[in-house]
Amino acid sequence: MSPETILIILALVISFYMAWNIGANDVANAMGTSVGSGALTLKWAIIVAALMEFAGAFLVGSHVTNTVRKGIIEPVVFTGHPNSYIYGMMAALLAAGAWLNIASFRGWPVSTTHSIVGSVLGFGIVFSGFSSIHWDTVSQIAASWVVSPLLSGTISFLIFCLLRKMIFYSKTPVKSAQKMTPFLVFFVLGILTLVMVFKGLKNLHMDLSLYDALILASLIGSIGALVSIPLVNRINSTSTEENHDDHIDPKVEKSMLKVVMHLRRVKESTTGELSDEVTKILDSSEKISNQLEKYTHIKHVSTDYLTVEKIFVYLQILSACFVAFAHGANDVANAIGPLAGILSAVSSGVIEMKAQVPLFVLLLGGLGIVIGLATWGWRVIETIGKCITELTPTRGFAAEFGAAITIVLASKLALPVSTTHTLVGAVLGVGLARGLNSLNLSTIRDILISWVITIPAGAGITIVFYYIIRYAFTGQFA
Repeated sequence: MSPETILIILALVISFYMAWNIGANDVANAMGTSVGSGALTLKWAIIVAALMEFAGAFLVGSHVTNTVRKGIIEPVVFTGHPNSYIYGMMAALLAAGAWLNIASFRGWPVSTTHSIVGSVLGFGIVFSGFSSIHWDTVSQIAASWVVSPLLSGTISFLIFCLLRKMIFYSKTPVKSAQKMTPFLVFFVLGILTLVMVFKGLKNLHMDLSLYDALILASLIGSIGALVSIPLVNRINSTSTEENHDDHIDPKVEKSMLKVVMHLRRVKESTTGELSDEVTKILDSSEKISNQLEKYTHIKHVSTDYLTVEKIFVYLQILSACFVAFAHGANDVANAIGPLAGILSAVSSGVIEMKAQVPLFVLLLGGLGIVIGLATWGWRVIETIGKCITELTPTRGFAAEFGAAITIVLASKLALPVSTTHTLVGAVLGVGLARGLNSLNLSTIRDILISWVITIPAGAGITIVFYYIIRYAFTGQFA
């Protein structure tokens, strides 16, 4: 077997390994909140994500891709050194895959794009020194550690607060949800269409202007809204919404809790007969507060609120499908981009800045993502869906929708964002809307640490693999 054949086979295996790890780690961006909220079981999340991810990767994945992702270093510096370029790209893919493997095992949601960026960065430093690196690009990518979660967290926080005020604090939550659903469907389909145009379908070269994209998004959103009206009107609350006399506004319950708190303070600062009177009032107030809490829980959580959550199950699944499709179309390039460069260099000896992607390579990337999701995807899905904060379909929808809006804004404003960081930030924003104590701070700490070390970890591991691969094929380290 010739050395070229061995290189091609090894490159295909390593690329598949990278795609497998993309599926294991990154697909949780689309399905983590759906599983955590109970909108989908893990089994159905894997089935739905597998179909949408593969469709995105295979049908609209890039047929012409950057050989070195994100412009960290120019391939031209490798001119005259095709073998070093091949060894370096193989080392970068293997290192990125290895780091993602470690992160997935630990349940850390990290950016696959940042992983390959860090790996290519390490190879570039070894081969041509620090001066060949586009540090301005690297700094922009590092800025996404702050930009992505902050922006998506703020948007998701506001969305959830709006839903809570307009629906859950309403006297008739189900009817309020039915009135809002067509508008929500319009914006969801509109925003997700923009995500597809700007992020997921860019490989089809649909160079639509912002005006044309907005018209298309509005048209699709309007059709979806009209379809949703008769469907959502079929949903009825299991409680008797017609009788509003016994409705208790949630604000009353909160006010009563404040009354109890203030009475306890008064009791602590009084003595004698006045203290006895305050105690009687306090006991009565506590009983009323407890009754209000039980009444609200029994009447609304078990009936109206559950009905509202059922409505949002469909909205969340819809948004998750769009995000999965866009992810498959866009991020499969993290596995096949370097591979395309390797295949081009092996076959022609020419190092190209952009390379054609054979159909079987797209198939390989799509299959790798699906298998990675099916075998190890549950680990990161659990972290996003269950370990950061408690999710319901409403909260999951707010997070998913907030992340989608962030991706659209970032795409048009040229802000460096990571899909992973965006979704995690959105989940954090929804959690913060219910108070800091609703967040699992230890999990958040581990995630933030994993983000910071992703690029240096990829760079360091690449350097080790580069020398190992070079020695295996040439018998020398330098």
